[in-house]
Amino acid sequence: MADAEQTLVNGVTNLSVNGNEKGKDSAEDFAKSWGFGLSELYKLAIRFFKEKDGKALKLKYQDKLRLVAYTKQATFGKYRNDVSPEVGFLDVVGNDRRQAWQALGDMSQTTAMVEFVKQLDALCPLFRPFTEAHNAEKQEQQRKRQEEEDRLRREAEEKERRRLEEEAQRQQELQKQKQLEQEMQIRAALNQQTAVQFAQYAQQQCPNNKQQQEELIRQLQEQHYQQYMQQVYQQQLLHQQQQYQQMQQQQQASSTAPAPSPQTNPSPPMASPTPTQQPGSQPTEAPPKPQGNSVIPNGPAEATEKKPEGEDLILPPALLMPASIWTRKDIQSFKDSVKHCQENVIKIGSLATATVRVPTHEDGTCLFWEFATDYYDIGFGVYFEWTIAPNTTVSVTVSESSDEEEFDEEQDTKNDVEQGTKKEDRPPTDEIIPVYRRDCHEEVYCGSHAYPGQGVYLLKFDNSYSLWRSKTLYYRVYYSR
Repeated sequence: MADAEQTLVNGVTNLSVNGNEKGKDSAEDFAKSWGFGLSELYKLAIRFFKEKDGKALKLKYQDKLRLVAYTKQATFGKYRNDVSPEVGFLDVVGNDRRQAWQALGDMSQTTAMVEFVKQLDALCPLFRPFTEAHNAEKQEQQRKRQEEEDRLRREAEEKERRRLEEEAQRQQELQKQKQLEQEMQIRAALNQQTAVQFAQYAQQQCPNNKQQQEELIRQLQEQHYQQYMQQVYQQQLLHQQQQYQQMQQQQQASSTAPAPSPQTNPSPPMASPTPTQQPGSQPTEAPPKPQGNSVIPNGPAEATEKKPEGEDLILPPALLMPASIWTRKDIQSFKDSVKHCQENVIKIGSLATATVRVPTHEDGTCLFWEFATDYYDIGFGVYFEWTIAPNTTVSVTVSESSDEEEFDEEQDTKNDVEQGTKKEDRPPTDEIIPVYRRDCHEEVYCGSHAYPGQGVYLLKFDNSYSLWRSKTLYYRVYYSR
């Protein structure tokens, strides 16, 4: 009996010394070498120990005592009487386990987990293949889960893209329907005002032919409508030019009063100007031939006679539809999808403004834009320049602080005998979205606008209000058919 106690004490003493020596290893480095976290690796070892004990795992009495002591230390810490069950005097196994636990002393719970795994690995060669199999299974599950997440993300993006295109198409159809209804209302009002005059004129020209009279009336009504719309376009262009000249004069005079914004959506009046030829006054004169020119999105064909030399200008339509604006929350995925293309990432310095020029495409009917920034907001607005671009290439211009430009202009003015020679024949530009600061560092800002005609969209990204901070802009533009 004395020999047995001496053997047990020696075993426990060796257990304590070995535990202190092996506890010097780093727990984190040890867990990384197995491909698991320490807690997960320990739970896997406990599972293996319980399942294989007495089967694939044949342990000696002293080795099993050591492993059980490590589990107690890892679970409860240092030996305490309140968590240790009562052991009878004749309970040899219970006394041995208690002494083995007491021999671990102040060993930390983390060290006890590490030592349990190391001892189990040393005692059973099947433990490492067991953990490797579970590690491979875990990686395979992670790979499948990542593939499933990527698939769902792609499906969501494709679904969102289709939804945006359908929404844009629906908006276009509604806008076309409104334009058609408005055109019908204008035609009805004009026809009502000229019905008596045109009927008298047609009766004088075709006295006994009802069919020819109706055809002549239709031609006169169409001609009258085209002339009326042409006058509306010309009046609108003249009004815009006057507004632009007033704004230039105010800027030159350094006036603090804000310039009035040009009216881009005036409703055509229902009253019709009197025709240039009164049908009833000259009954023997042949009616004017109906004009073959119809109102096209870029303005009437006669407008080409009034454009300045060297400029491909076009007249804006009487109605400019508003843009659609919305936001979405997947800002990080949007940045990841855009930043691989350097052309879609712009560095805008403090006190600077970036302008993205997007010409209309002959195959497109609607422009889409998306943008976001890092950390801070930025000003954004959209304008439409009524000019014919030489190509459909998207260009970016970043203008730095205007101090240097104003200084250069002052020097040129001092050295120039003929002052005030600045060009005033810039193409007319309509404001679609005014420049406001957008919280695009929190969510992706998106929008669309149906082509009002042929021209160039100007996407303004304004950082002129920031004295110190530069902004990184991620943007994307595209058109739909």
